Amino acid sequence: MSIGILLITHPGIGEALLRNACELVGSCPLRIQCVDIPLEGDTDELQQLTRRQARDLDDGSGVLVLTDAFGATPSNIACQLTGELEANVVSGLNLPMLIRVFNYASDDLQSLTHKAADGGMRGIQVARAKGVCR
Repeated sequence: MSIGILLITHPGIGEALLRNACELVGSCPLRIQCVDIPLEGDTDELQQLTRRQARDLDDGSGVLVLTDAFGATPSNIACQLTGELEANVVSGLNLPMLIRVFNYASDDLQSLTHKAADGGMRGIQVARAKGVCR
């Protein structure tokens, strides 16, 4: 049994990040689905779609839902899933976050949730003009 991963993002973001993460890591170690949320989509239909996707991914271990922007429609749809099944949501999806999730694919839902958030935050760095990138 393993955690299912559901990427709920604005169009194209989830697929692009997933493709790149799989290429960088060399494989896709978890069951993952992407759902694009179009700007003019029917929210009720999209909620039903994400609910079906999440249930399909859940083998009893839970689902980690990664979304691109907190407070936007993809994030709001994702947060509704937490009341319906064993699911955690992490917003701010970026490539380091997804790679971190791949590297800890055997962790349980709570641990993987924290690893995802930590990987995403550590992937954000500031480089100053004429300075050293840290």
